[in-house]
Amino acid sequence: GGNYRELYHILENHKFTKESHAKLQALWLEAHYQEAEKLRGRPLGPVDKYRVRKKFPLPRTIWDGEQKTHCFKERTRHLLREWYLQDPYPNPSKKRELAQATGLTPTQVGNWFKNRRQRDRAAAAKN
Repeated sequence: GGNYRELYHILENHKFTKESHAKLQALWLEAHYQEAEKLRGRPLGPVDKYRVRKKFPLPRTIWDGEQKTHCFKERTRHLLREWYLQDPYPNPSKKRELAQATGLTPTQVGNWFKNRRQRDRAAAAKN
């Protein structure tokens, strides 16, 4: 555990060039993933990794604060939103059609809809 502490301390307390940020971010996350894996005694799944990232956000020394929240192009998101308003539960052939139109995979389309429905439910529950 000592080496992790040392690594985090170095990353949190030194100035680094922008060019080295990507490598150092990977180092930060990988270390936190490994630590969490040891703690849990099993490999981390995507959700576990997401929780680790949330719990240990990148220090500003290796991150300029730019949030990459959107992975898809605006045009793609616009198309998905349009379809979603017509039908939040597209069938497999609709998903394939949308995948073709957006350049995404049918799985990505399905996940986008699933996430969007979940966010809408969460928003509705809050109000």
